This record gives sequence, C-alpha cells and structure tokens, in this order.
Amino acid sequence: MPNSEGKAVQIVMIEDDAGHARLIEKNIRRAGVNNDIIPFVNGTDALAFLFGPNGSGETSARKHLLVLLDLNLPDMTGVSILEKIKANEHTKRTPVVVLTTTDDEREIQRCYDLGANVYITKPVDYENFANAIRQLGLFFSVIQVPETN
Repeated sequence: MPNSEGKAVQIVMIEDDAGHARLIEKNIRRAGVNNDIIPFVNGTDALAFLFGPNGSGETSARKHLLVLLDLNLPDMTGVSILEKIKANEHTKRTPVVVLTTTDDEREIQRCYDLGANVYITKPVDYENFANAIRQLGLFFSVIQVPETN
C-alpha cells in the first residue's frame, strides 16, 4: 500500500487482544496488503513510538503511517490516544481506523468528532469479525495516506 508518492505506508496496530491482532494481520495479508505492521499491546508504547523520545511527534514527520486503534486497552482509552494523535501537529493527518467491540452511538460520534477516519465495530462472533477485517484489508488496498508533515 503506497501513498500518493509511492512510499510504503507502515501500519501501526494498537490492539491488546492477541487473537484479534493475529486475525487482523492474517486478513490484511489475505487482501494482498504486505506493508509493515508494527504491533503494540498498549497505548503507552504506541504513543512512545508515534511521538518519539522527546514526545514532540517529530519522529513521525515525513513517515507514512496508518493507525489501527482498539478503544479498550489496558493502560488508557483509545479515545485518549486518538485525541493525542489528532492534537499533535506532526501526527494530526495520520489516518486512524478505530476497530473495536464498542458500538455505542455516542462513542462512535466522539471518535469521528476527534478525527477518526473510519470506525469499524468488531463483531463478537468470529465469522463476522473475519469478514469485517477482510473488508478492512480491501480498504487498505485503495487508501491514500498523506505524508504526516
């Protein structure tokens, strides 16, 4: 999945459920997307990667990233991660795909208001979840990701 300049996009996956993470990766690969997937199981480590050692976010400048974000994480909410990504001048254009079991209308609206690009509800049963992830893989095969700076 190249961006508009043909540079490879890195997928930052923030998902604490190992089974869901494997399923997401498997179905992204099945859709023909071979980009690097950088997995994180908590928000603290993911934000450290996105914002770098000094916390400025400059480390993500000119990188081509797409964030896959679960809202229910062990150390912080996905909503607070989304807020931080969209509030930072170096990461605010990074596409964020929220992928979670939460289907609360207010939560969905809040994520869009904060700048989420796509909100996908993870179905509880495996077959529907696998189907949703296959569709996500197809989405990844056509998305254009801007340079973050």
